[in-house]
Amino acid sequence: MRAVVIREHGGLDKLLLEERPVPVPGPGEIRVRVRAAGLNHLDTWVRRGVPGHTFPLPMVPGCDGAGVVDALGPGVDGPSVGERVLVAPGYSSLHDRETASGLHQLSPGYGIFGEMRDGTDAEYVVAPEENVLPLPESVPFDVAAAFPLVYLTAWTMVVRRAHLQPGESILVHAAGSGVSTAAVQIARLCGAGRVLATTSSPEKAARARSHGVDEVIDYSEEDWPRQARRLAGGGVDVVIDHVGQATLDGSLRCLARGGRVVTCGATTGPKASVNLNLLFFKSLSLLGSTMGSLGDVHRCLALVASGALNPIVADVLPLAEVAEAHRRLEAREVYGNLVLVPDEE
Repeated sequence: MRAVVIREHGGLDKLLLEERPVPVPGPGEIRVRVRAAGLNHLDTWVRRGVPGHTFPLPMVPGCDGAGVVDALGPGVDGPSVGERVLVAPGYSSLHDRETASGLHQLSPGYGIFGEMRDGTDAEYVVAPEENVLPLPESVPFDVAAAFPLVYLTAWTMVVRRAHLQPGESILVHAAGSGVSTAAVQIARLCGAGRVLATTSSPEKAARARSHGVDEVIDYSEEDWPRQARRLAGGGVDVVIDHVGQATLDGSLRCLARGGRVVTCGATTGPKASVNLNLLFFKSLSLLGSTMGSLGDVHRCLALVASGALNPIVADVLPLAEVAEAHRRLEAREVYGNLVLVPDEE
C-alpha cells in the first residue's frame, strides 16, 4: 500500500510517500480501506517534533479517517466487510477505570492515531473494533474525515469543560481553524447568546459571520480584550483558546465575573503568565482540555448525520500532495479542514 511516512522530524521534505505492506488486523482489530483522511495541526507537530515529547518514529501520520471495512481480525464479529465506517481518533491501550467509563482521554494508556500508532494517511489503517463506527450514507467520506478530532475537541471544551449555558456569551479564537469552526457551531447548538470570534484576516472574518459568528475582532489590535468585553455586554462568559501564549492574558482580561477560559493548545508558545489577582478576585476558571470521550464521538457523528452540525471541508487533495496540505495549514490559508484522499480518481 501507499502511505505517508515520517522517519525523522523536520520540514515538509520529511513527509515521505512510501510503499508499505498492508497491515494485518490482530485480535479485536479491523482493517479499513481509507477513502479520506483528515489533516490536523497534530500532524504538523508530529512532523516537526515537539520539545520535551518523544514520538515513536517512523510514523504514518493522520488521526482522522473514513472508508470501508476491508478485513476483520480474530474475535471480531462485525461490521461487515465493505461497510462504510469512520475511524475515531483516540484509543486506550489499557482496560482501566477511565476506559471502562468511556473517558479514554483520561487513561494513562490513551493514544491518538498518527501520534502513538500508525494513522490514516495511507491506503489502509488497522484500528481497535471500538474505534470503528458505522458511517451513515448521508455523510460523505470527506466530511466524515474532516470532523472527528476537531469536533470532539470542541465538544469537550464547550460542553464538558466550560458547561456553556443558554444565553451565555462565548469568544472563540482563530476563527478559521478546524476547532474554532466546530466550537462556533456547537456554541450555537447550545443556545449561546452572543458568539464572538477573533481573526486578523478580512476574508476569514466574512466567512466567520456567514457561519454563525455575531461579531469578529481583530486580535492584532492591542485593545481587543476591551472590544470583546464591550461586544459581550460587560464581559465574556466563556473563551475557547488554542492559541496560547499570545492570547491567554487577553482571554482572562475579557472575561465577565465567573467566566471560564478553556485551552486545548498553544500554537504561539506554551509559556504564559497569569494575573492571579484577576483570577481569584473575579472567580475565574482556567481549564485545560484534550480530546474527549469515545461516547462523544458517537454523539458528534449523530449530530453531523442529522445536519445539526456541518463540518467545513476547505479542500480535498490527493495523498501525494500531503506536503502542500501541511504548508497551507501552517500558513493559515485554510478555513475549516483539509482532507487527503489516497486515490486521485
